Amino acid sequence: MPDIGWMELLVIGVVALIVVGPKDLPMMFRRLGQITGKIRGMAKDFQRAMDEAADESGMSEINRDLRSAARFTNPRKMGMDALNEAFEDVDLDPSKYAEGSNTRIIAEKQVARKQELAAKAEAARKAREDKLSGIDAGAAELEADMADAPAPAAAPAAAAPTDTTPAADEVDAPKTGTDKT
Repeated sequence: MPDIGWMELLVIGVVALIVVGPKDLPMMFRRLGQITGKIRGMAKDFQRAMDEAADESGMSEINRDLRSAARFTNPRKMGMDALNEAFEDVDLDPSKYAEGSNTRIIAEKQVARKQELAAKAEAARKAREDKLSGIDAGAAELEADMADAPAPAAAPAAAAPTDTTPAADEVDAPKTGTDKT
């Protein structure tokens, strides 16, 4: 609905009452409601027809394909996804490989790296939590200090205004290029 406020609606209603008259006004509003309903129905039918045409032409499939292809726009992410999918089923359990084999050494390094990364992530998470709890504790301490502090004294109600204009002898006369000082 356009930007019509209550005052505009009131003016429209008063003008309609004067022009149409109180006898025919309810019939006019009823007819206006019927016309509005027909227009909404036609708009709904048009939207439904457009959706059906899009489905028949394959636009919904193209839209779905484009959305799925959007994940391939970042080459780095695409490569990492492909590597993760390729090595998803690889088990890096070092105990499955022969002692001293290159595969076992690689698996042990990978497990150690995973554990190191997990430890770093846990330490970062704990540091964030400590920082947040420190902020919360500081806020609580500040609130407690504010509650314990005495209330400020009330300012005098009728304080004499201070005059900040300089006295006549303090004001320097404007200087011109011909003045000798």
